[in-house]
Amino acid sequence: MVSSANPRRVRKHPDERRAEILAAAADLAISEGLERITLRAVAARIGVRPGLITHYYPSAEDLVVAAFVRAAEQEREAAYPVEGAPLTRLATFVRAMQAPSSDPLSKLWLNARHLSRFTPALAEAVHEQGKLNISSLLAMIEAGVEDGTFRCDPLAASVRILAAVDGHGSYVNDVGAFAHEAIDRFVSDTAEWALGLAPGALAGA
Repeated sequence: MVSSANPRRVRKHPDERRAEILAAAADLAISEGLERITLRAVAARIGVRPGLITHYYPSAEDLVVAAFVRAAEQEREAAYPVEGAPLTRLATFVRAMQAPSSDPLSKLWLNARHLSRFTPALAEAVHEQGKLNISSLLAMIEAGVEDGTFRCDPLAASVRILAAVDGHGSYVNDVGAFAHEAIDRFVSDTAEWALGLAPGALAGA
């Protein structure tokens, strides 16, 4: 006789479950937008009931903010290297910011900045993650100034480069906008100018 017993539900450690929920929400934020994050949508992604999600995140707003923060952290982990020569680290950063693969995160930042007008907690998260991005980039540039690779005011250069990143990403939702090498190289050209480097120095690093 074939057994019809239901499979046992796996109980996970709270930290593991929270990380699973957050990873699913961050993935949803990047792929579909912060508006798509609901308790039901995240629950469906990991195969649990919505009630379980509320145990960790009592409201959808809590989960939206946490998902944005996690996605921003993932971006820093991938695009802001902490080891290696300063020129190589900046070249890695610039390539990551200009690559088409960065488009989903550019869309997420635009999305978060728009929604932060209506959600104070998200506005604070956007502000804090922006400060962390400046700090991470500033550390790279300060190392380069110290060893003579860069000739600039480190903070001013950090602000200019991140403003260029935001400017480059602001057209990510447009169809065919500025299809020109000038926009393709906008971040690297700005970074080379801000850092006191010769044109093409980052591309050749």
